[in-house]
Amino acid sequence: MKETFLFKLLSSGVETLVRNANPWWRNERIADLPPIRRWAFSPVRESLVNGLSAATVLRGPRQIGKTTLLNQLIQSLLDEGCDGQRLLRLQFDDLPGLKKLSMPLVELVEWYSQNILGKTLNAAAHEGKPVLLFLDEVQNLADWAPQLKHLVDIGRVRALVTGSSALRIEAGRDSLAGRITTFEMGPLLLREIAEIRGIDRLAPYFPPNGLGPLKQKDFWMGLRVFGEKHKALRQAAFTAFSERGAYPVAQAHGAMPWEKIADFLNETVVRRAIQHDLRMGPRGQKRDEHLLEEVFRLACRYIGQTPSQALYLDEVRQAMNANIGWQRIASYLRFLDGTLLIRVIEPLELRLKRRRGAAKICLCDHALRAAWLQEFVPLAPEALAATPHLADLAGHLAESAVGYFFSSMIGLGVAHFPERGAEPEVDFVLTVGEQRIPVEVKYRRRIDHTDTRGLRAFVEKSHYNAPFGLLVTQTDEAGSDDPRIISLPLSSLLLMR
Repeated sequence: MKETFLFKLLSSGVETLVRNANPWWRNERIADLPPIRRWAFSPVRESLVNGLSAATVLRGPRQIGKTTLLNQLIQSLLDEGCDGQRLLRLQFDDLPGLKKLSMPLVELVEWYSQNILGKTLNAAAHEGKPVLLFLDEVQNLADWAPQLKHLVDIGRVRALVTGSSALRIEAGRDSLAGRITTFEMGPLLLREIAEIRGIDRLAPYFPPNGLGPLKQKDFWMGLRVFGEKHKALRQAAFTAFSERGAYPVAQAHGAMPWEKIADFLNETVVRRAIQHDLRMGPRGQKRDEHLLEEVFRLACRYIGQTPSQALYLDEVRQAMNANIGWQRIASYLRFLDGTLLIRVIEPLELRLKRRRGAAKICLCDHALRAAWLQEFVPLAPEALAATPHLADLAGHLAESAVGYFFSSMIGLGVAHFPERGAEPEVDFVLTVGEQRIPVEVKYRRRIDHTDTRGLRAFVEKSHYNAPFGLLVTQTDEAGSDDPRIISLPLSSLLLMR
């Protein structure tokens, strides 16, 4: 039985790939690891080693550093004396022979147990040294969640799972109910840009340990003071963010021409998601790659806005010269949302009982828009002052940045509040427990009393349970003298995490 199973692996070439992916079995270090660790390193490590859940999920768009963090975590465990035979890394982007295995994850781990660990998974756990599994881009493996559930329940392993498809990762939640803790890591935070660019290091204002403080007005007032205290770092990092966005490759190679960075982002992020992650639907049905590209182009074009069904239909039909229906376009928007490249932010359900409004589109990083549309729009106030004709578009980009920033915080409800009758619109509404926080983005140099009308109207209605509102601005100048409204610049907001 063992020989037959081993032969099956050898015949597919999987064993060689697995051994090459685990160099510490040969007492080798992982090569070319960057010294800077992203914010998720510490909480993910704590969850993996000591967390209540046996499985930890780290999800995020492609090329934002999930694999690098996974490798840094493995190397840190090895440096602290962890036995390398306890660690198994499987990279599912690099295992094309898995289709020959009926239960790939279970069978690969069984091979590892027999040939590397030299004991059963249960025996290792009984000795107080459970196996640690590192499963990279696991969404590429069909039925990964039931197989991981088996290993967690029977083998008593602990696992770190990474994935760039929220749809496929979320599909595993039912099988892993009660056994999973999820983290979401988007593009670089502003303080991470500061560290990568050599500006300075800064501890987070809001460590990832619960959303409760967001309900306190003093928290947001303190964030404004925090931004003012670190103004030099904040402005330098925000200028770098304005120029190149927040993908690690763009900031780590600051001297490389933007055209090369743009080509890299288009090929490895956008086209990779469209041609690989989204190409195949359920039961092997192929999705229309050209329609996916067109829908993504529209998401970039109407970033931070709420385009109507009629607009989508008109533009898609003109671009593709085909009678495409709304349901198909809406499903493709959801697919793109599933890659975490965009966020489709729905209207607040509380008050929209009869008629739903259009969804708001937020992009994970404005650099993707610049690369895909070949259209650069600055966000830094100084650069915008030199290009005043781009002010309105920059406002949409700022609104998108705010929406995606909040949406990537696990457990935080994020919706938008469209205009209905006498009630003015509000850009975003955050929900923490029973409390709501309206957020208005006014990314302009001058703000007057009418710009806060939506915030004031929302706060004044007691049934919305919103004791205060947030006004996100372009500059440090206060945008309102209303004590119920806390104003802070976008650059300070992005320093929150």
